[in-house]
Amino acid sequence: MSMIVNRRDLDFVLYETLGLDEILNSEHYADYDRESLDAMLDLCQTIAEDQFLSCASKLDANEPQFVDGKVETIPELKEAIAAYQEAGLCASAYDADVGGLQLPWMADQALNGMFVCANNPAHIYLFLTQGVANMLNACGSDELKSKYLPNLVDGKWFGTMCLSEPQAGSSLADIRTKAEPKPDGSYALTGTKMWISGGEQDITENIVHMVLAKIPGSPPGVKGISLFLVPKNRVNDDGTIGEYNNIALAGLNHKMGCRGATNCLLNFGESGESIGYLVGEPNQGLANMFHMMNEARISVGMSAVMSALGGYLYSLDYARNRPQGRPLVNRNPEDPQIMISEHADIKRMLMTQKAFIEGAQTLMYYCAELIDTKKLSTDLEANQRRDLLLDLLTPICKSWPSEFCLEANKLAIQILGGYGYTREYPVERLYRDNRLNHIHEGTWGIQGIDILGRKVRMQNGAAVKILREEMQATIDSAAGHAGLSSFCDQLNEYLVLIEDTISVVEQAEDPSLALANATIFLDAMGHLVIAWMWLKQAVAAVNGKQKGNAADDAFYDGKVAAMQFFFRYELPKIKPNLRLVADLDSTCYDLTAEQFLGV
Repeated sequence: MSMIVNRRDLDFVLYETLGLDEILNSEHYADYDRESLDAMLDLCQTIAEDQFLSCASKLDANEPQFVDGKVETIPELKEAIAAYQEAGLCASAYDADVGGLQLPWMADQALNGMFVCANNPAHIYLFLTQGVANMLNACGSDELKSKYLPNLVDGKWFGTMCLSEPQAGSSLADIRTKAEPKPDGSYALTGTKMWISGGEQDITENIVHMVLAKIPGSPPGVKGISLFLVPKNRVNDDGTIGEYNNIALAGLNHKMGCRGATNCLLNFGESGESIGYLVGEPNQGLANMFHMMNEARISVGMSAVMSALGGYLYSLDYARNRPQGRPLVNRNPEDPQIMISEHADIKRMLMTQKAFIEGAQTLMYYCAELIDTKKLSTDLEANQRRDLLLDLLTPICKSWPSEFCLEANKLAIQILGGYGYTREYPVERLYRDNRLNHIHEGTWGIQGIDILGRKVRMQNGAAVKILREEMQATIDSAAGHAGLSSFCDQLNEYLVLIEDTISVVEQAEDPSLALANATIFLDAMGHLVIAWMWLKQAVAAVNGKQKGNAADDAFYDGKVAAMQFFFRYELPKIKPNLRLVADLDSTCYDLTAEQFLGV
């Protein structure tokens, strides 16, 4: 049993529930079929288990060190990443025209998911670099792409995002980093950036920073933000590494999780000019950065799923092999103990993990499928429809797994009992690593304001209407199965509640009060979407059982049971929360700072 992937479930989601087969039949992905992707997944599983998983505990215990102004990491980290690079996997996320493997994004997420599950801190360097390269390819000039893109694509150089500052975390309107124009068209950057994952490391010879800064004279707030490419070391015209670009490592942040990935405070222009190059047009930095941010938010959701999957697989294996106690109807101490997986409450905790993780995983791959099918389509109207649906689902993709897959990690610890709280077992490390996903690429609260304040309202509610149509298609396909019809009615009932809640909020006179419970709405919306994903899986499971072989019966029955569990144990929880949102409850909104302590 692998501790980083359930290949049977992966096949089920990609091929039976969703449409990876159809995507592989396109001309764009003609180099791949199911057999070749299986071989690639086999290779990735081997590297992930042998190189990444094997050093995960050591990397956690030996976080990067700040030595003489530079970072030092353990050799095992470099060896693991070198194995990934040598297998050509750095190119997985790109099309062939920039030197990539031209994989469907569904497949790319599947293969990289194993590395995330095995050792997320090590994979962070790789994931960030893919986002930087994709953003540069979408927004950069031909000159910048020619000079920097090839080394990013093949993983010779790594990349980072530099957004936050010590005085301006999520409030990008308040950043102070400046970019002074130089006569040759470049810019000299000065300022401090905080919370920079991968901002310094000793793995690659260069680091490409994507930095948000303001050009003097630009409009105030976010309208005056521009995006700059600022390399750690300058690059000569012939592509060779030039002199140091005066980006000083001011300190390392030591977080509770993902300890093996550097997180840095960087000073630009402290001891000399830090030269940068404008990416895209002036004052369009935030829009350009979102080429990376939206992709990153889905990847953060996948990171949460995979970190939880590691805990689930380990706790499941532990529960199947840990004898303790006897059935309640038989307390004879001379009888053999039963495995704890036979106890009802352990089953509940295992099923909760399964329902959260496999439901969220299906959502991640569904969104990846939207991206893949958009790339293959020339139908402008259909692609606009996909964009709207993806815009609506992205804050859910980022935040729901970050909250509820973290709950799955908590249950994995509980199943191991006292052992789960010790560092001799991986479940506490996986919990700590996953806890960071709540804040990565936009906090929980920001995503709530985004979905309730913007996404459900855009184009007069067009995205919500599309969501209803897509859900209705699933309901129609499920209605023909007798065992699923009641769940179709329940899904529709809660969709109506969501729609009614949105309608009330839109009519609120006080916009601040209307969004006061936006995070609660985000969770409820997420539950609805995950229930939809489970109904999709249940339809695929019923169909699969009807035409499959008996060896798969337990797998398919488990899928239907997990769907039933989610609809009965979890989905009803959103009703009182939606009532709070629709009532414009002001309990929290009305609080003053003094009321928390009385002073």
